[in-house]
Amino acid sequence: MGRLLVALNCTLLALGGTGGQLLSRLYYINGGQRQWLSAGLQTGGWPLLLIPLAGSYASRRARDRGAPVLLSPPRFLLAAAGLGVITGVDDFLYAWGLEFLPVSTSAILISTQLVFTVLFSFLIVRHRLTAATVNAVALLTVGGVVLGLHVSSDRPEGVTRGQYWLGFVLTLGAAALGGVLMPLVELAYKCAAGGGRVLTYSVAMELQLVIGLVATAFFTAGMIVNKDFQAIPSEAKRFELGEARYYTVLVWAAVLWQFFFLGAVGVIFCVHTLLAGILIAVFIPVTEVAAVIFLHEKFSSEKGVALVLSLWGLASYSYGEWNEARAKKNTEAVAEAQAS
Repeated sequence: MGRLLVALNCTLLALGGTGGQLLSRLYYINGGQRQWLSAGLQTGGWPLLLIPLAGSYASRRARDRGAPVLLSPPRFLLAAAGLGVITGVDDFLYAWGLEFLPVSTSAILISTQLVFTVLFSFLIVRHRLTAATVNAVALLTVGGVVLGLHVSSDRPEGVTRGQYWLGFVLTLGAAALGGVLMPLVELAYKCAAGGGRVLTYSVAMELQLVIGLVATAFFTAGMIVNKDFQAIPSEAKRFELGEARYYTVLVWAAVLWQFFFLGAVGVIFCVHTLLAGILIAVFIPVTEVAAVIFLHEKFSSEKGVALVLSLWGLASYSYGEWNEARAKKNTEAVAEAQAS
């Protein structure tokens, strides 16, 4: 059951991360201009979680008439609300940056999130730094620098050099904030597990529900101030793919982004923060290829170099983790043999 849950969350993360990015960019290149709306799509699918949570509650209720509606302790839910605010800021930075960058470039920049995840995992939840980790961080950093030195090679039509740089900085900022967010989620799980409490996957869904609710409230306030709700009908009519497809893009983007975030918090719950960061980096090639095929983006030599460096860094990190796990297993086997 544990492996099945890990596989399910990895699948959700993969589908959501790739599909969400493509649909968010599709919104912009076909006439969408509302950054607050685009950002809100990343967490606006939170009501979907009410379905499995209602099923979980009904199951508990059938066994125990006094079962609580929520399993999470109050402090955990309060922490989730704080994480929701951070998620809101992070998503807005990403959505705004994506307005000026191709998906293929944005995906490579987002891969640097692994750098920040490793750093803040060390500072916040005390994950140990290894030589393989440091090597991966260095390679991902160089990949980002390669892209930054060739800003004119893949600028979308109509985007100025200044706007491209703004998108570059905003996306790196989103990667950094995302790198802080994931260790904080793991820390919240550890605090919730204090006192001998047993945490279930329902707790992970409750966490994502509160995060999504608070982040969506943040975006809703921004959309009201920016008058996005009034602009949606006219923007839909001007959408190059048609009015019906405008709403289809919005709905499916919200669904896929919810898959991504639920998959991320689920992987953190089942394993740890670093695996979530690795998986986000793993699916860069998939996003790259999908952007070239479906959005007809250019794949420059600089992107190729940055992608190779990213994959090299990922391979280095993965090998280091596998080697360390194997050494730990051998040590435990020797200890058990000596004890017997």
